[in-house]
Parts: sequence; structure tokens; C-alpha cells
Amino acid sequence: MATILYVLHVLGAVLWVGGMAFAILVLRPAAHGVLEGPQRLALMQEVFRRFFRVLWHVVPIILLTGWTIFGLSYWGFGASVWHVHLMNLTGIVMTGVFLYVTMVPWKAMRAAIADGRTADAAAAMNRIRLGVTANLGIGVLTVAVAAWGRFGG
Repeated sequence: MATILYVLHVLGAVLWVGGMAFAILVLRPAAHGVLEGPQRLALMQEVFRRFFRVLWHVVPIILLTGWTIFGLSYWGFGASVWHVHLMNLTGIVMTGVFLYVTMVPWKAMRAAIADGRTADAAAAMNRIRLGVTANLGIGVLTVAVAAWGRFGG
């Protein structure tokens, strides 16, 4: 049972962090290179709509499998090792950033696009970019901590 939970946990983390890396490091620069503002906004609106929909399913799975693994493999929070505590903390922080991004700037971006307010939509998209970039940094740190703690520290 713990193995299945661990596989689901890792696959979810890979999808989340990998998706953010693709969006920030590959898709955004490419879109800026070939699309004008309104087309870029339309593309990113569709990308975020799909990605955030996936994450609304993936993020709870990551949290629930992580907490279940705590109980099954480490006999609870009190007996677990340092890297597990740090992964728990970063996972909660990342979830908070995700909730903020989807409920504030993402909502504002969609409303601005619907109302034809391109400048407001672009400003909201920039706030989304900042949140996703922050979460990408935290996610990469979390992956490094997981690998370090599991095999080295």
C-alpha cells in the first residue's frame, strides 16, 4: 500500500513541478517571441485553464498521499525525519500559493479578458507568472530535499 501511495505522490509532484517548469522556462518565452499581446493572453488563458484544472485534482492527491505515508512509514509526524517535515512545510506553502494564484490573479485575468481589458489581463497574468515562478522555486527545492533526505542526509 505504501508503495502505491509513494508512486502517486511522486507522479503528482513531477506533474506539478514539471508543468510549472515547462510553463515558465519554455512556453512563456516562446509565446513572447512569436505572439502579440492579445494572442499571448488567449493562449495563456487556455494553458492556465487546463493546467489549473489538472492541479485541482493533483494537489489534494499529493497532500493526502504524503500525509498517509507519514502515518504508514514514519509512525506519524513526531517520529519522522527532517526532510519529511520540510517536504510537508513546502507542500503546504506551495498549496497556499496555488490557491492564491487561482483565486486572485487567475480570476482577475479571466474577468479582464471577458471584459476586453487587455492591460488588466496582462497585469494579472504577470502576477500569475510571479506566483508560478515562486512555486517552481519552492518545488525544485522540495525535490532536492526529498532526494537529499532519502539518499544522503
